[in-house]
Amino acid sequence: MSEKQPKKKKTAGDVVLTVVLIAAICVFCYAGYNLFHIYTEYKKGTDEYNSITQMAVTERDPDGEAAGPEAGSELKAPMDIDFASLKSVNNDVVGWIYVEAVPDINYPIVHGKDNETYLHRTYEKNYNFAGTIFVDYENKGDFSDCNTIVYGHNMKNGSMFAQLKKFTQDEETYKKSKYFWIFTPEKNYRYEIISAYTTGVNSDTYTLFKGPGEEFEKYLEKIRGYSEIRTDAEGMNIKDKIITLSTCTGNEATRYVVQGKRVDTLDVGQ
Repeated sequence: MSEKQPKKKKTAGDVVLTVVLIAAICVFCYAGYNLFHIYTEYKKGTDEYNSITQMAVTERDPDGEAAGPEAGSELKAPMDIDFASLKSVNNDVVGWIYVEAVPDINYPIVHGKDNETYLHRTYEKNYNFAGTIFVDYENKGDFSDCNTIVYGHNMKNGSMFAQLKKFTQDEETYKKSKYFWIFTPEKNYRYEIISAYTTGVNSDTYTLFKGPGEEFEKYLEKIRGYSEIRTDAEGMNIKDKIITLSTCTGNEATRYVVQGKRVDTLDVGQ
């Protein structure tokens, strides 16, 4: 008859190893949960905006439209926006933005009562970190100010304003196209990019003006000088209407900025 093997006593090292293993499993599970939560949040936001785009945007056939003044033809807007449908979902809508060089920037723009409401609320007002593209609440909602500031998140999945940074990091993006569009219920506006750079959160880039004048003229000179890329913009003056597109960099102290001046105004449907 064989003798029973004596039970091994657990040493302090065994206990520590077990605790470390359990802790590692807990951390792994927690990290996995967070990643799943982030993924589902991103997907919800992306799915919502894809649905809104399908509802409200009719893209025009570029082969069936005039290519614009550069080709000696009449300029045509690249898409039509159904603002009646957009307003039926959210009456705060004031426009739609489309950036030619990075066409994934293709979203509705809202104008809220403050700059907090749409930070983490989607167009349908669901809570989501993606938020909504929005105009600074101190601006008019019709893009008629000297400098209209438009904010959007820099999402890690490349959505919202994440791709604005491409203009500051690679001149090839600007060379693809130097234009972006703001569509409104009344008019369609085309803007030419005049400057792209990284700036501080308290930069004078975010200056708002009561109207054109000497202060605005000096501002125009400054922002051209801030650009980290060479642009072709010429003939800037105090009658220009500027759009400042702004997004975060991952550093709380800085922002990516792309600025454009209005160069064309088209009637809706034109």
